[in-house]
Amino acid sequence: MPQMNRDQRNAAWQAANQWRARAAQTQPNGLMGSLKLLLTWLAFGALMIVGVVLGLFFLLIGWAMMPFVRHKMKKRMEQMRADHAQDIGGGYAGEQPSRQHDALEGSYEVKDESRR
Repeated sequence: MPQMNRDQRNAAWQAANQWRARAAQTQPNGLMGSLKLLLTWLAFGALMIVGVVLGLFFLLIGWAMMPFVRHKMKKRMEQMRADHAQDIGGGYAGEQPSRQHDALEGSYEVKDESRR
């Protein structure tokens, strides 16, 4: 078996050489080939422009919506804080403390010491 050099053993290198050979064979020749190449580049450029415009459009829409989303999240956080403060405080000032409490384990009732 003859000694193979490193380039011949490398499958990726062989595939790249085959691709290069095919690309050299399919060079645009004549007016039709040049026209096809020009139209391909124009279509690629138009798609790139459309993609950039759509990307900028959605970016601007996102930036425009940020204050509304921030306001909604702020209101939601205020409501959660108020609910949490009410749970901790046991009710509002001036309200009679109730005998029934909700705990993480479930509901329980505090019994009066005088009933014993």
